[in-house]
Amino acid sequence: MSEAKDSETISFYSNEAEAYTTRGVAASNRQLHAFMARLPSGGRVLELGCGAGQDSQAMLAEGFDVTPSDGTPEMAAAAARRLGRAVKVLLFEDIEETDAYDGVWANACLLHVPRAHLAGIIARVQRALRPRGVFYASFKAGEAEGRDRFGRYYNYPSPDWLADAYGDRGWKGQIEITSRKGSGYDGLPTDWLYVFATKA
Repeated sequence: MSEAKDSETISFYSNEAEAYTTRGVAASNRQLHAFMARLPSGGRVLELGCGAGQDSQAMLAEGFDVTPSDGTPEMAAAAARRLGRAVKVLLFEDIEETDAYDGVWANACLLHVPRAHLAGIIARVQRALRPRGVFYASFKAGEAEGRDRFGRYYNYPSPDWLADAYGDRGWKGQIEITSRKGSGYDGLPTDWLYVFATKA
């Protein structure tokens, strides 16, 4: 592993980009609607790990100023074809902006950040948000980092571990962490953690 990325995980998405982005997954409606409801009308949003681009597409349709991004060039290209606009190739460790976004949407992507680097990436996201900006991320729950059957790295946090990674500085009120059972690309039952945080 180097910095906040895992080469084996990126290789998976490079090799499987077509299959991954053409499987007909709908936008993450429940969480996405909750996220959009917390944003100002027409607010500026950065999507991290946009994959096929379905969530950016839904936000654009609601009038938000969305910057879609993905750390894998092949995934970014697939999303660009769907959206009809450029998609930024952006690694989490390269987020450098300050007070730039009303919201950051990171659905099922920061779960690939090595545990040792997650707090630093969260701090970068916080810095990129404007005051009262909203940050959403989702994670596969667990107690120890590991890999799935495809070789993808996961940080598999518990709610308490995740709350510690977010820290208690610079956020407005409590970090909201909820859980729900679901699945993923591997088709296996999954305990998901959904996190909302608002910059102070």
